Amino acid sequence: MSRLDNSSKRKFQISGWGYRFLRLFTVIHPGEAGTTWLLSLTMFLLMMGYYFLRPLRQALILTEWSPNLASYLGGAIAVLLIFVVKIFSHIASKVPRQKLITWVTLFFISNLILFYIIYEAGVSPAVISIIFYVWLGVFNLMVVAQFWGFCNDLYTEEAGKRLFPLIVFGTNFGALVGGLTASRILGPLNPYQIMLLTAGLLAICIVLTHVVHNREIKKAKKEKLKNPVPGEEPIKEEEKPLEQGGGFRLIFKSRYLIYIAFFILVLNFINTNGEFILLNVANYTASTAIETGQAESLDHSVLVGRFYSNFYTIMNLITIFIQLFLVSRIFKWFGVRTAVFILPFIALGGYFTIGLGVSLIAVRWIKSLENATDYSLMNTTKHALFLITSREEKYKAKAATDTFFHRAGDVLTAILVFVCAAFFALDFENIQNISIIARINVGIVLVFILLGVLIAREHKRHSYHLAKSEA
Repeated sequence: MSRLDNSSKRKFQISGWGYRFLRLFTVIHPGEAGTTWLLSLTMFLLMMGYYFLRPLRQALILTEWSPNLASYLGGAIAVLLIFVVKIFSHIASKVPRQKLITWVTLFFISNLILFYIIYEAGVSPAVISIIFYVWLGVFNLMVVAQFWGFCNDLYTEEAGKRLFPLIVFGTNFGALVGGLTASRILGPLNPYQIMLLTAGLLAICIVLTHVVHNREIKKAKKEKLKNPVPGEEPIKEEEKPLEQGGGFRLIFKSRYLIYIAFFILVLNFINTNGEFILLNVANYTASTAIETGQAESLDHSVLVGRFYSNFYTIMNLITIFIQLFLVSRIFKWFGVRTAVFILPFIALGGYFTIGLGVSLIAVRWIKSLENATDYSLMNTTKHALFLITSREEKYKAKAATDTFFHRAGDVLTAILVFVCAAFFALDFENIQNISIIARINVGIVLVFILLGVLIAREHKRHSYHLAKSEA
C-alpha cells in the first residue's frame, strides 16, 4: 500500500512560512506543510459548524423537556448507530474514499436543510428538539470518524504521531471559534438559520477533502513514474473501494480493537456522566437566575445556551494550550502508550473532588479541564492508536468504535440515571445529588485505567510486528 512516507533519506528544500510556523509545535518535514494545513483547515470548519449546533441542541432540548430525557436519548442514538455503521460499511465497500466522504457529508447537509424546512412548515418545536438531539449525536461522530479514517489512510505511523497533533489543533481551534461565534449569532439568527450556515461550512469541507485526495494521488503517481515497479497497477490502492466486511466483525476479530472499543465506551460513560452533572448545573443556574430576577429579561433557553457557550470558550482555550504545547511533546518524550493514561488520572482526581461536594463554579472548571484533555491529548491518542491497523480497520472498525461504542456510554448513563431515579428516588433537580454520580464515576475510572494497560500491551506487540514486517 502506498502511503505518505516521510523518510529522512529524501532531501527537501526548507522554505515557506507555513512550514516554519508549524515547526514551532512539532517536528515537520519540508513538503508536509501543504497537506497538513488543508487537513487542519477542514477540521477547523467542521468543528466550527458543530459548535454552532451544539449549544442549540442543549437549548432546544432543555426548553421543551427535562435533563433526564437528554440522558435517555443516548440510548436511541446508540441503537440507531448500529444500523448507521452497517450502512456506512456497505457503502465503503462499494465506492472509493473520496466518494464515500462526499456522499456521507452531503447526506448530513440535506438533513440540516430539512430541519429548516420542517420548522418553516410549523412542526412542533418539542418534536424537532428530540429529532435534532438524536441527529446531532449521529452527525458529530460519523463525520469525524470518516475524516480520521481518511487521515489514518494518508499517513504512516511515524508521520501520524508527528502531524496528528497539528490536525487536531484545527479541530480545537474550530471548536473555540465556533463556541465564541455561537454565543453572538444566537439571537440575531434563529437556531434553524444557524443550521443552514453550518450546511454551507460542510460543503466547503467536501471541496477541501477532494483537494487533499487529488494532491496525494498526484504525488504518489509521480513517485511511481520515477521509480516504476514491474507489474504494479498504476492506480493507488486508496482509490479503490474497501474489501467487503462490516466494522463490528473487524473489531471482534482483533483483541487490540476490542480493547480500544471498550476503552472508548468506558471513556464516554465517564464523560457523559460528567455532562449530566454539568447539564443539571446549567439548568439550575438558569432557573435560579430567572427566580432571583437576574436573567435580564432572557428566557431559559437563551440562558442555557449562553452558559454552554461560555463553558465551551473556557474549555476550548485550555484545549488549544494543551494541543499546541503539550500533545506533540508528550508523544515525542513518552509515546502514545503513556498518553493513554493521562486523562484517566485527571478524571479520577476531578470526580473524587466533585464527590466531596464542591461549589458549582468548581464543577464547571473541573469539567473544563477534563473535557479539554479529552478533546486534545486523548482525542489525538485515540486516532493515533489506529495508525498501526489495516485500511479496512481504519475506516470501518474506527467508524464502529467512534460511533456505536462511543454512544453505548450514553446508554449506560441513561440506565444509571433511570436506576437512581426509579429505584433510589434520587431527584437530580436537587443539585446536591449530583455528587452521587461523581462518586460512581470514581469507580468507573479504575476500569478505564485497566483497559489502558491492556491497550498499551497490545499496541506494543502490534508495533513490534509492524516494524518487523516493514524491515
